[in-house]
Amino acid sequence: MSERLAPNQRRLLLSIYVPPILVGLCKGMVLPVLPLFALSFEVSYGLVGALLAAQGMGNLASDLPAGVAMRRLGCKRSMVLGGVIIALSGLAMFFAQTLWEAIAYRLISGAGLGLWNISRHAYITDLVRIQARGRMNAGLGGVGRITAFVGPLTGGIIAGSLGLQVPFLIYGGVASLAVLATLGLVFSDSVSGSARRGDTPVGLRTVLRQNRTILMRAGTGALMAQTIRAARNVIVPLFAAEQLGLDAKDVGVIISASYAIDMLLFMPAGIIMDRFGRKFAYVPSFLIQSSAMAVIPFADSFTSLLAATLALGAGNGIGSGTMLTLGADLSPPQARGEFLGIWRFIGDSGHAAGPLIVGRAADLLGLMATPFIVAAIGLLGAGVLGLLVPETLVRDESVAKAKPVEGSS
Repeated sequence: MSERLAPNQRRLLLSIYVPPILVGLCKGMVLPVLPLFALSFEVSYGLVGALLAAQGMGNLASDLPAGVAMRRLGCKRSMVLGGVIIALSGLAMFFAQTLWEAIAYRLISGAGLGLWNISRHAYITDLVRIQARGRMNAGLGGVGRITAFVGPLTGGIIAGSLGLQVPFLIYGGVASLAVLATLGLVFSDSVSGSARRGDTPVGLRTVLRQNRTILMRAGTGALMAQTIRAARNVIVPLFAAEQLGLDAKDVGVIISASYAIDMLLFMPAGIIMDRFGRKFAYVPSFLIQSSAMAVIPFADSFTSLLAATLALGAGNGIGSGTMLTLGADLSPPQARGEFLGIWRFIGDSGHAAGPLIVGRAADLLGLMATPFIVAAIGLLGAGVLGLLVPETLVRDESVAKAKPVEGSS
């Protein structure tokens, strides 16, 4: 970490972890609720997938402009603005009367999430040296998994007791707390967006041209790998409700148990990344997830579905923070915001595609066949990342600072 920040390391750690904890709680609370909320409008699986994909689509659309905006606004202001958008759109969901209205609010929420994610990613990348980056990002991934354990259980209980819309009201309140935490904790003059305003801006086209080779290879693998992660949050609740007849509370328990396994493995994931290399974490992660996804159609009870989702959680836990770390390792310091905007766009394409693939495949082939399609995509992603992307862990920090990104000029 930077020596300038050494006396403030406690505040630095709080600034890195506290706001994401709160935003993660928001996201986790609605995981078991959204599919059931969509089904309450008596619509097709395709439209259920559209609602579940809406936030990802809004996120995707905002990634590239958010990467550029972050350089002008600075990371702190970007995070605050993103958090405000997330909070307001969550509150709006509480009042939604139609599915299309809900889709619009989730699109807006995604735009806020895009700005939030990119500014947070750049903030951590600038402040953490490469040899500790895996553990820091894995810790951040672990925070997400802890909140994903607590959130679905809480959201399921609230929805089952008070109605499917009440979790969105709480979502808005917790997101507001995240904004306050960002205002109080995040350094305002320490990262790419604000500290380097004197630098000549690098255009998106230039960044794409200079890094086209690595973005094509790593981006393709990340796109496929992130698809299986997103599809998991759609397939499990839909399969539980439609095939096994489980209610919101049971779905919440299953998802929370899966994320409980996730959160137990984030520390080993960080150690593996920083000690052995990034590939030793992300390749096994997506292989395990793909295998577990292919088992889901054979589940015939609460217990068997729980077992499959626990395996999904184990695979995802080993991959905690891997895509964040890979993107950070590859990002050039002179164009960090722009590169991370492109990187997030690629990864978020997978997140957005996951629910759409699930919804369309379920309509065409049936819900029982859909997990096999998603598993095949995950296997392809593991292959591309393992065989075509170079290892990015650099032992010597001076080499890491001097070494250009592959494909850059």
